[in-house]
Amino acid sequence: PKFDAEQVIADLPKATSMMGVPTFYTRLLGDARFNRDLVGHMRLFVSGSAPLLAETHVEFESRTGHRILERYGMTETNMNTSNPYEGERRAGTVGFPLPGVELRIVEPGTTTELPRGEIGVIEVRGPNVFKGYWQMPEKTAEELREDGWFITGDLGRMDEDGYVLIVGRGKDLIISGGFNVYPKEVELVLDDQPGVLESAVIGVPHPDFGEAVVGVLVAQSGSNPDLAAIERDMAGKLARYKQPKTLIVIDELPRNTMGKVQKNVLREDYKGLFAG
Repeated sequence: PKFDAEQVIADLPKATSMMGVPTFYTRLLGDARFNRDLVGHMRLFVSGSAPLLAETHVEFESRTGHRILERYGMTETNMNTSNPYEGERRAGTVGFPLPGVELRIVEPGTTTELPRGEIGVIEVRGPNVFKGYWQMPEKTAEELREDGWFITGDLGRMDEDGYVLIVGRGKDLIISGGFNVYPKEVELVLDDQPGVLESAVIGVPHPDFGEAVVGVLVAQSGSNPDLAAIERDMAGKLARYKQPKTLIVIDELPRNTMGKVQKNVLREDYKGLFAG
């Protein structure tokens, strides 16, 4: 069944906790009835399956008085990290590794652990990690090291306090003109622009740069983002190679049933943008 904001608002008075994906929370925030009076009795709101924008986290707290508890898990590992139930739930992060779970950030393609603050591939090890893919020994060998470390394929970093931040999937990394572009860094700038509800940054084939950075935007209700103004603002905040070659406004981002943005669909839709 699809998410039905009307039904959720009707049922919330009978609930004490809610677990959802970020899309659920942004849609609820779009309804004026979703306020402190409606959820004052609630104990906990949890978000997972896809990154929660820091802006959504802040707006949610301002509207409801609750701080969403964001965490991070995968099918292959169950839960890996979580913001604390008691303690600071830091916006834009997925918290700390759970008890018994080891987490490290390594240089892509190696086992070299990176210093805090540097972006690399997230690997996890612990009793939560699966034993391997059913009847797929080659795939298991590619992603599960002999010493138990599972290569998640997610890119992230750990801040000075030990909070883990996810910046995207390794397969979504854009290499433009030989430079690495992490979509999340660009998306954070775009999401902060006037009139922009959310964004997705992708790489598409380019005859000169190999890949070109493209920003796909969804406008806030009733807004018409000024693309020229957005480009000027990005020029002062991002290195030139990180700035999108073009910005596209669409009605909504394609998502799977878990609420994750399907960037592969966007890449397919716009793969011919710079052809010829």
